[in-house]
Amino acid sequence: KQWYQRRVRELLEPNVIIRCRQNDIQLVKEVLDKATKQYTELSKLNVNIKVDEKNFLASDIAGGVQLSARDGKLLVSNTLEARLDQIVKQKIPEIRTMLYGNNPNRRFFD
Repeated sequence: KQWYQRRVRELLEPNVIIRCRQNDIQLVKEVLDKATKQYTELSKLNVNIKVDEKNFLASDIAGGVQLSARDGKLLVSNTLEARLDQIVKQKIPEIRTMLYGNNPNRRFFD
């Protein structure tokens, strides 16, 4: 429920569509109503969330959900793969320093 509330807050949209793996659809539906009510109580914003039962995430991913709004123009991916990609991008500067040491000529630290 917490992952759901955090992702909906990122979108701040009244209409959201959730995509998940086909074998996770029952789990998503089970937590959706209670999480939506808690989100509405905390934020004082109404949100209409629908589970996309026609377009599923790939079955070979480890799990997670993808939330979209505005006909897919706003997208928040909360799959395990997306989260691991984020972590890798955050750790690249640290790994570079560990491998090659500090570079006094380096101006940007991505």
